[in-house]
Amino acid sequence: MAELCTALAEAVDRHDEDGAQKAFKEIVKAVGRAGPAQLTEALVALRPVLAEVPLGNGAPLAALAAGLVEAGGDPVAALDVLAERVATGLEQAARFPALAGTDVAQPNDPESARAVVERVAEAGGLDVDEASLVTQAWFTVNEWIPALLLPLQQKAGRAALPQRQRLVEAASVAPEEIDAAHWLLGLLLVLDDERLVVVHRASGAVFTVTISGVGDNFQLHTLLAHTLIGGGHLPGKAPELGWVAASTDGPLQPPAPIQGQFNLVDAGGKWIWNEGRPVDVEPVAGHRIVVLDPAPYVRSWNVGRVYPLMRPEVRLDAALPPDEAAAWLRLVNPAKSP
Repeated sequence: MAELCTALAEAVDRHDEDGAQKAFKEIVKAVGRAGPAQLTEALVALRPVLAEVPLGNGAPLAALAAGLVEAGGDPVAALDVLAERVATGLEQAARFPALAGTDVAQPNDPESARAVVERVAEAGGLDVDEASLVTQAWFTVNEWIPALLLPLQQKAGRAALPQRQRLVEAASVAPEEIDAAHWLLGLLLVLDDERLVVVHRASGAVFTVTISGVGDNFQLHTLLAHTLIGGGHLPGKAPELGWVAASTDGPLQPPAPIQGQFNLVDAGGKWIWNEGRPVDVEPVAGHRIVVLDPAPYVRSWNVGRVYPLMRPEVRLDAALPPDEAAAWLRLVNPAKSP
């Protein structure tokens, strides 16, 4: 695998299209037979070409890197290179709409590509090289982003990610035409090893729970119910096993819609919408507080998790004794209407 990836990198470097296609096809055939060590060696061999290939030509190589990670390669092996390329691509692509608009068709030949580059250069007072980078990024960065989506669905990848804040800023302002930026931003904002204080207002019970890899509050809702009701710590109807599987590592869509068990609010009484993320809950006294109130109406949803390959962790650490629970309960205000 590593030799094939080296051959691919060399073919790309010398602009040997036939040689690159041949090596690419051989790599794809070999992936299914390769073990994690071989897949990781292949990713390492791809690093030089991933770092140097023009954005406009490199999307297939980025997709290959994603495939190697999905097949079992180390998610960190090429992570720094991919983070740099995607960050640069997002930053440059964000300049394109002001220079050329968003209704420009993707060029399909050298002449039309040159015309777009010249339009960008003239509008921005840029030299041709810079205008070419902006143009390439606009039309191709969306195809580079999945190369980060795969490793960031693994905890090790999220922990090792460099340039996180730069990527957050770039993904946050990405034009809506770059739709993969939304999914990238969601992974960049995932909390790992985050301790929540969970308050069950009706009973006064307070728990500490550690979460990792939870993509949205729909998933958090289900897994809190599974951990606390299913674990016998709170009264109520535990989530069905199919709902839990959909929220962890089973089919994304359970046989029957998932039913909400609670209304989630923060310490100030503000509703924690299921469509949001755990990171949206503002910390109080150094912790994010999630209050479990009775559901005001029937809520249901059809998909258990937003990132198919991200394995969540929701671990009950402790049920707090009454004196500690009382201290947290004093920080909780009455629930508010939405």
